[in-house]
Amino acid sequence: MSAEHADHQPATIHHETKDANIGGVFVFGATLLAVGVVIHVLVWLLFRYFDAETARGLVPQYPMAISREQEPPPEPRLQTNPREDLREMRASEDALLATYGWVDRNAGVVRIPIDRAMTLAIDRGLPARQGVPPPAAVTESGDANSGRQLGEVKK
Repeated sequence: MSAEHADHQPATIHHETKDANIGGVFVFGATLLAVGVVIHVLVWLLFRYFDAETARGLVPQYPMAISREQEPPPEPRLQTNPREDLREMRASEDALLATYGWVDRNAGVVRIPIDRAMTLAIDRGLPARQGVPPPAAVTESGDANSGRQLGEVKK
């Protein structure tokens, strides 16, 4: 079998001559570049035209746009002094927490200072549902049945 192959001469290797037309590639690239330049010039001229119309006042004014010229933008707006805004907000919250006032006069709902509300909650206790036994006292070990209350010192 090796004798059969020995008779054959290796073929000479050549490059393929029909791969790509170099002239056509350069023509396509030059055409693409020229079209890109023409498009950029046309867009530049269009923007110059729009600038000239705006300067002459030829831009149409829509009725809704005219009526909203003096209206401030919708919330949330940019803060010019956020530290001062935060200080004012906290001051108004503190004023609400430290004063008496009506929340809803028709329903008879009032606002009382937070210190007074905490004192009343301690004196009167918090409201509980009827018929539900109170939870067992929590101890240091976390066991409700150990008998030693939280904070109680063992002797």
